[in-house]
Amino acid sequence: MTITAYTLAVVLDLFVLFIGARFLFQPGPAAVGYGVPAEPAGDAAAYLTVKGLRDGTFGLLGLALLAFAGATAEAWFMLAVAIVPLGDTLTVLRNGGTKAVAFGIHFATAMVVLISAGLLFAV
Repeated sequence: MTITAYTLAVVLDLFVLFIGARFLFQPGPAAVGYGVPAEPAGDAAAYLTVKGLRDGTFGLLGLALLAFAGATAEAWFMLAVAIVPLGDTLTVLRNGGTKAVAFGIHFATAMVVLISAGLLFAV
C-alpha cells in the first residue's frame, strides 16, 4: 500500500504542476479544458495567470511535502487541497460549464485527492 500511496500522491502533484504550466503557457486551451472558456488576451488574462501560479505552486508544495516532511504531512495537504477541485466543480456549474466536465473532471479529481489522502494516512 505504501508504493500505491506515494505513487498516487506524486502523480497528482505532477498533474497539478502540469495544469499550472498549461495555464501559464497555453491559457486559452487550458481554460477550455477547465470547462469555462476565457479569452487570454482579454479581461481574463490575469485570472488565468493566477490559476496557473496557484496550481503550479500546489504541485510543487505537494512534492516538497512528500519529499521532506513525509506521508502524514502530504496526507493533510491532500485533505486540505481537495477543497480546490470541489470549488472548481461549483465554479464550472455556476458559469455555464457542463455537468459532465464539472463532475467528470473536477468532482472526480476531488474524490481521487481524498482517496490519496486516505492512503497516505494509512501508511
